[in-house]
Amino acid sequence: MLETLQTYIDFTEKNFLIAALVILITPIIWNILARIEFYTHLLTKLACGNAKLGCYALAVYIFSFSLFRDYLYSRALEAQPTFLKEEYGSQALIIGYIFQGLGMILVVSSMYRLGVTGTYLGDYFGILMDDRVTSFPFNVTDNPMYNGSTLTFIGHAIVACSPAGLLLAIEVYVMYRIALLFEEPFTAYIYQKRELERSKKSSSSSASTTPSSTSQKKKSLKLE
Repeated sequence: MLETLQTYIDFTEKNFLIAALVILITPIIWNILARIEFYTHLLTKLACGNAKLGCYALAVYIFSFSLFRDYLYSRALEAQPTFLKEEYGSQALIIGYIFQGLGMILVVSSMYRLGVTGTYLGDYFGILMDDRVTSFPFNVTDNPMYNGSTLTFIGHAIVACSPAGLLLAIEVYVMYRIALLFEEPFTAYIYQKRELERSKKSSSSSASTTPSSTSQKKKSLKLE
Protein backbone atom coordinates (compact mmCIF):
# COMPACT_ATOMS: atom_id res chain seq x y z
CA MET A 1 0.00 0.00 0.00
CA LEU A 2 2.74 2.43 0.99
CA GLU A 3 4.73 1.54 -2.11
CA THR A 4 1.68 2.24 -4.27
CA LEU A 5 1.21 5.64 -2.61
CA GLN A 6 4.85 6.51 -3.11
CA THR A 7 4.46 5.73 -6.80
CA TYR A 8 1.90 8.52 -7.21
CA ILE A 9 2.84 10.84 -4.35
CA ASP A 10 6.33 12.21 -3.88
CA PHE A 11 6.36 12.85 -0.13
CA THR A 12 9.87 14.32 -0.26
CA GLU A 13 9.17 16.94 -2.93
CA LYS A 14 9.84 20.44 -1.56
CA ASN A 15 6.70 22.14 -2.92
CA PHE A 16 4.49 19.37 -1.54
CA LEU A 17 5.99 19.76 1.93
CA ILE A 18 5.68 23.55 1.87
CA ALA A 19 2.03 23.35 0.78
CA ALA A 20 1.27 20.79 3.50
CA LEU A 21 2.86 23.05 6.12
CA VAL A 22 0.98 26.17 5.02
CA ILE A 23 -2.33 24.27 4.88
CA LEU A 24 -1.62 23.15 8.44
CA ILE A 25 -0.91 26.59 9.90
CA THR A 26 -3.41 28.74 7.96
CA PRO A 27 -6.53 28.22 10.16
CA ILE A 28 -4.38 28.03 13.30
CA ILE A 29 -2.97 31.52 12.72
CA TRP A 30 -6.31 33.21 12.05
CA ASN A 31 -7.89 31.57 15.09
CA ILE A 32 -5.01 32.75 17.29
CA LEU A 33 -5.36 36.29 15.93
CA ALA A 34 -9.12 36.22 16.55
CA ARG A 35 -8.67 35.05 20.16
CA ILE A 36 -6.07 37.74 20.77
CA GLU A 37 -8.52 40.32 19.48
CA PHE A 38 -11.34 39.01 21.66
CA TYR A 39 -9.31 39.11 24.87
CA THR A 40 -7.11 42.17 24.25
CA HIS A 41 -8.78 44.11 21.39
CA LEU A 42 -5.29 44.39 19.88
CA LEU A 43 -6.44 44.59 16.26
CA THR A 44 -9.09 47.15 17.15
CA LYS A 45 -6.47 49.25 18.95
CA LEU A 46 -4.15 49.03 15.95
CA ALA A 47 -7.10 50.20 13.83
CA CYS A 48 -7.39 53.37 15.95
CA GLY A 49 -10.21 51.94 18.05
CA ASN A 50 -12.37 51.05 15.06
CA ALA A 51 -13.54 47.43 15.47
CA LYS A 52 -14.97 47.25 11.97
CA LEU A 53 -11.72 48.45 10.43
CA GLY A 54 -9.81 45.93 12.54
CA CYS A 55 -12.07 43.16 11.27
CA TYR A 56 -11.53 44.30 7.68
CA ALA A 57 -7.78 44.16 8.24
CA LEU A 58 -8.09 40.58 9.51
CA ALA A 59 -10.29 39.78 6.51
CA VAL A 60 -7.60 41.08 4.13
CA TYR A 61 -5.00 38.95 5.89
CA ILE A 62 -7.14 35.78 5.84
CA PHE A 63 -8.14 36.26 2.21
CA SER A 64 -4.58 37.05 1.07
CA PHE A 65 -2.97 34.22 3.01
CA SER A 66 -5.60 31.80 1.73
CA LEU A 67 -4.77 32.84 -1.84
CA PHE A 68 -1.09 32.24 -1.06
CA ARG A 69 -1.99 28.77 0.27
CA ASP A 70 -3.96 28.05 -2.91
CA TYR A 71 -1.01 29.11 -5.03
CA LEU A 72 1.33 26.79 -3.11
CA TYR A 73 -1.20 23.99 -3.52
CA SER A 74 -1.29 24.49 -7.31
CA ARG A 75 2.48 24.63 -7.50
CA ALA A 76 2.76 21.42 -5.46
CA LEU A 77 0.45 19.56 -7.85
CA GLU A 78 2.52 20.57 -10.86
CA ALA A 79 5.52 18.76 -9.41
CA GLN A 80 3.62 15.57 -8.53
CA PRO A 81 2.91 12.41 -10.58
CA THR A 82 -0.54 12.03 -12.17
CA PHE A 83 -2.87 9.04 -12.17
CA LEU A 84 -4.81 7.81 -15.25
CA LYS A 85 -4.62 11.24 -16.85
CA GLU A 86 -4.11 9.91 -20.38
CA GLU A 87 -6.99 7.45 -20.07
CA TYR A 88 -9.57 9.55 -18.22
CA GLY A 89 -8.24 13.11 -18.38
CA SER A 90 -11.26 14.56 -20.19
CA GLN A 91 -13.75 12.93 -17.80
CA ALA A 92 -11.69 14.07 -14.82
CA LEU A 93 -11.78 17.59 -16.21
CA ILE A 94 -15.59 17.65 -16.25
CA ILE A 95 -15.96 16.09 -12.80
CA GLY A 96 -13.32 18.37 -11.31
CA TYR A 97 -14.94 21.50 -12.71
CA ILE A 98 -18.28 20.39 -11.28
CA PHE A 99 -16.70 20.07 -7.84
CA GLN A 100 -15.04 23.45 -8.18
CA GLY A 101 -18.26 25.06 -9.38
CA LEU A 102 -20.26 23.68 -6.45
CA GLY A 103 -17.55 24.76 -4.05
CA MET A 104 -17.50 28.31 -5.40
CA ILE A 105 -21.31 28.53 -5.19
CA LEU A 106 -21.16 27.62 -1.49
CA VAL A 107 -18.30 30.03 -0.78
CA VAL A 108 -19.68 33.03 -2.68
CA SER A 109 -23.28 32.60 -1.47
CA SER A 110 -22.03 32.25 2.11
CA MET A 111 -20.05 35.48 1.84
CA TYR A 112 -23.09 37.20 0.34
CA ARG A 113 -25.30 36.12 3.24
CA LEU A 114 -22.82 36.91 6.02
CA GLY A 115 -21.05 39.96 4.64
CA VAL A 116 -17.39 40.72 5.39
CA THR A 117 -17.69 40.89 9.17
CA GLY A 118 -19.89 37.81 9.38
CA THR A 119 -17.50 35.82 7.21
CA TYR A 120 -14.22 36.93 8.74
CA LEU A 121 -14.74 36.45 12.49
CA GLY A 122 -16.43 39.76 13.19
CA ASP A 123 -18.04 38.30 16.32
CA TYR A 124 -14.59 38.26 17.96
CA PHE A 125 -14.59 42.04 17.45
CA GLY A 126 -18.00 42.41 19.06
CA ILE A 127 -19.71 42.77 15.66
CA LEU A 128 -22.56 40.31 16.09
CA MET A 129 -25.39 39.39 13.75
CA ASP A 130 -28.96 39.99 14.86
CA ASP A 131 -30.24 36.56 13.88
CA ARG A 132 -28.89 33.20 12.75
CA VAL A 133 -28.76 32.87 8.96
CA THR A 134 -30.86 29.90 7.84
CA SER A 135 -31.32 30.55 4.12
CA PHE A 136 -29.17 29.08 1.34
CA PRO A 137 -26.45 27.91 1.61
CA PHE A 138 -26.90 27.45 5.36
CA ASN A 139 -29.99 25.32 4.82
CA VAL A 140 -27.77 22.87 2.90
CA THR A 141 -24.69 22.79 5.15
CA ASP A 142 -23.76 24.42 8.45
CA ASN A 143 -20.31 25.45 7.24
CA PRO A 144 -20.59 26.40 3.55
CA MET A 145 -17.35 28.41 3.53
CA TYR A 146 -15.21 25.53 4.74
CA ASN A 147 -17.07 22.81 2.86
CA GLY A 148 -17.10 24.88 -0.31
CA SER A 149 -13.38 25.55 -0.03
CA THR A 150 -12.73 21.84 0.46
CA LEU A 151 -14.74 21.02 -2.67
CA THR A 152 -12.65 23.44 -4.74
CA PHE A 153 -9.45 21.76 -3.56
CA ILE A 154 -10.87 18.33 -4.40
CA GLY A 155 -12.00 19.60 -7.80
CA HIS A 156 -8.54 20.98 -8.53
CA ALA A 157 -6.97 17.63 -7.62
CA ILE A 158 -9.40 15.74 -9.88
CA VAL A 159 -8.75 18.09 -12.80
CA ALA A 160 -5.02 17.51 -12.36
CA CYS A 161 -5.53 13.74 -11.83
CA SER A 162 -3.31 14.15 -8.81
CA PRO A 163 -3.38 11.72 -5.85
CA ALA A 164 -1.11 14.15 -4.01
CA GLY A 165 -3.71 16.86 -4.57
CA LEU A 166 -6.42 14.67 -3.07
CA LEU A 167 -4.21 13.98 -0.05
CA LEU A 168 -3.63 17.70 0.49
CA ALA A 169 -7.38 18.34 0.02
CA ILE A 170 -8.05 15.83 2.80
CA GLU A 171 -5.60 17.78 4.96
CA VAL A 172 -7.54 20.98 4.20
CA TYR A 173 -10.76 19.28 5.29
CA VAL A 174 -9.20 17.92 8.49
CA MET A 175 -7.76 21.33 9.43
CA TYR A 176 -11.15 22.98 8.87
CA ARG A 177 -12.78 20.34 11.12
CA ILE A 178 -10.19 21.02 13.81
CA ALA A 179 -10.72 24.77 13.46
CA LEU A 180 -14.47 24.28 13.94
CA LEU A 181 -13.84 22.42 17.20
CA PHE A 182 -12.52 25.73 18.54
CA GLU A 183 -14.63 28.21 16.58
CA GLU A 184 -18.14 26.85 17.05
CA PRO A 185 -18.14 26.55 20.88
CA PHE A 186 -16.43 29.93 21.23
CA THR A 187 -18.87 31.62 18.87
CA ALA A 188 -21.75 30.09 20.85
CA TYR A 189 -20.16 31.47 24.03
CA ILE A 190 -19.93 34.97 22.51
CA TYR A 191 -23.62 35.00 21.59
CA GLN A 192 -24.66 33.52 24.93
CA LYS A 193 -22.71 36.29 26.62
CA ARG A 194 -24.59 38.88 24.56
CA GLU A 195 -27.95 37.36 25.47
CA LEU A 196 -26.99 37.33 29.15
CA GLU A 197 -26.02 41.01 28.99
CA ARG A 198 -29.29 41.82 27.24
CA SER A 199 -31.20 39.93 29.92
CA LYS A 200 -29.42 41.86 32.68
CA LYS A 201 -30.16 45.18 31.00
CA SER A 202 -33.79 44.21 30.61
CA SER A 203 -34.04 43.24 34.28
CA SER A 204 -32.38 46.42 35.49
CA SER A 205 -34.64 48.48 33.23
CA SER A 206 -37.74 46.80 34.67
CA ALA A 207 -36.50 47.32 38.21
CA SER A 208 -35.87 51.01 37.63
CA THR A 209 -39.42 51.62 36.32
CA THR A 210 -41.17 49.71 39.12
CA PRO A 211 -40.49 52.20 41.99
CA SER A 212 -41.66 55.05 39.80
CA SER A 213 -44.99 53.39 39.09
CA THR A 214 -45.41 52.49 42.77
CA SER A 215 -44.75 56.10 43.76
CA GLN A 216 -47.36 57.31 41.31
CA LYS A 217 -49.91 54.92 42.81
CA LYS A 218 -49.18 56.22 46.34
CA LYS A 219 -49.56 59.83 45.22
CA SER A 220 -52.91 59.08 43.59
CA LEU A 221 -54.14 57.38 46.77
CA LYS A 222 -53.15 60.44 48.85
CA LEU A 223 -55.02 62.74 46.54
CA GLU A 224 -58.12 60.62 46.91
